[in-house]
Amino acid sequence: MSFSTKLPLVLLLSSLFIYASLAEMVCEDLPKEVCAFSVASSGKRCLLETEKAADGGVEYQCRTSEVVVERMAEYIETDQCVEACGVDRNSVGISSDAFFEPQFTGKLCSPACYQKCPNIVDLFFNLAAGEGVFLPELCEKHKTNPRRAMVELVSSGGAPGPVSDVSENVIASAPAPSPL
Repeated sequence: MSFSTKLPLVLLLSSLFIYASLAEMVCEDLPKEVCAFSVASSGKRCLLETEKAADGGVEYQCRTSEVVVERMAEYIETDQCVEACGVDRNSVGISSDAFFEPQFTGKLCSPACYQKCPNIVDLFFNLAAGEGVFLPELCEKHKTNPRRAMVELVSSGGAPGPVSDVSENVIASAPAPSPL
């Protein structure tokens, strides 16, 4: 083959490489099976949302959130990390209530998750911080005494605890505010 016959092939291949390098990962283009725990090219987290379908059923849509992940982009979480951390790709939204489930906290704090799945750990680190809880401390306490870790989580104000008779008495005996 002479150079003149190779030139079109070289140009075609180089254009494909350029296109592939410029392609962006957009959450809205991801299938629902890999949406949750993914990070778009922009560095924003992807989240799974529900939408009412034309037939009245429920459709799942992958959307881009406003949450930016530092030092990570174009990332789809591995099945190994999803399993090791005890998360569900089909979950819609995320809640700090998961911290109150000892089995979840145990999996999140396990070496298989905590040391090998930085994307999921970062997500729950920030979620815990938003509730006033430092995830490394929670994990350390969970390793030594899971039940005590849950009690301290409730008492830290990280999330509301159960209502007791004491709190009802305090509210009942509080003076009424004066009118302005």
